[in-house]
Amino acid sequence: MELILASNSPRRRELLGGICPRFSVEPSLFEESAKGLSAYDTVLAFARGKAAEVFSRFPSCAVLGADTVVSLEGKILGKPRSAEEAKETLCALSGKRHEVYTGICLLSAKGEFCDVVKTAVFFNPLSGELIERYVASGKPLDKAGAYGIQDGYGLVLRTEGSYTNVVGLPLEETRRLIEKHGGILC
Repeated sequence: MELILASNSPRRRELLGGICPRFSVEPSLFEESAKGLSAYDTVLAFARGKAAEVFSRFPSCAVLGADTVVSLEGKILGKPRSAEEAKETLCALSGKRHEVYTGICLLSAKGEFCDVVKTAVFFNPLSGELIERYVASGKPLDKAGAYGIQDGYGLVLRTEGSYTNVVGLPLEETRRLIEKHGGILC
């Protein structure tokens, strides 16, 4: 059975390619809207929604949906809408601990297999100059929480949990879902 990644994310494509070199990509048309949900419930609902939307168009395939959010003190930090918002988000994260949640959902005629992974991330204290330079690079503008752990810049002091979860796809858990499902051509 062919595997489809229901995502536009180049980071997810690259990560999934490390454990499953043969898959196709079909961006999901799922409308993300989840006011009032916890970070856990949000990523689970969005991963399911993305997978279900693509599965409705490709019912003979297995479809992997994923969604990642950053949560600081219980508040979900989405992708910044402007450079100014990215600076505000990075200032809020500076020197603090936050959580990154990724929901993954594998959907096929065999059923639905889902998981949510949480990683604690501890930020270094960030100078105004570093924040300005990072935001000027344009890198934080397409990422939840206004940063990518893989971007460098010395933002992250340490993590507790899955590093690839923070990038956008927890590989160990994704591999487990694929193996649990069985019959997927990788």
